[in-house]
Amino acid sequence: MTPIRPAALIAALILSPLMALAAPTPEPMRFTSQAIEMPTSDRIFPDGPGAEAVNNNCLACHSAGMVLTQPKLSKTQWTETVNKMVHVYKAPIDQADVQTIVDYLTALKPTP
Repeated sequence: MTPIRPAALIAALILSPLMALAAPTPEPMRFTSQAIEMPTSDRIFPDGPGAEAVNNNCLACHSAGMVLTQPKLSKTQWTETVNKMVHVYKAPIDQADVQTIVDYLTALKPTP
């Protein structure tokens, strides 16, 4: 094992803070506002049991066309999807409407 020379140790102690000062300062983070234009549509969900709950809740974030062109999903899949909207994305859906929405979406026939 090589002994550490006192001169080398002193130099390291003096130069370490100077090296940190000489390092380039990272660019500060800059946040900017972004404008996003969402597509608009007058299309609503077809009449049927639960259509009002779906139109009142889902159209706040989704177009009817986007939902109506989804592949046929099972009741379990729609339940998971609606619960994800409520719990992950914080969609303001009244808990009393969740089952009505799931039943409506489960009964939908996808349109091409």
